[in-house]
Amino acid sequence: MQFDSFAAAVTMGGHGGFVWAAYAITSVVILVMIVRPVLSTRSMQDTIQREFERKQAHEKDAS
Repeated sequence: MQFDSFAAAVTMGGHGGFVWAAYAITSVVILVMIVRPVLSTRSMQDTIQREFERKQAHEKDAS
């Protein structure tokens, strides 16, 4: 489908608002699906590192 101008492509014959909203919602959902596990993994790694350091300090104090 070709459009005569950029404005015509954006409005898409009156349906542009729905189409661009669908693209925006989809983009946000995909971004959240990518970012959330990354942040969760970093948080888990930090928690594991702190627990490891705490256990090492406890073992060092015990000996």
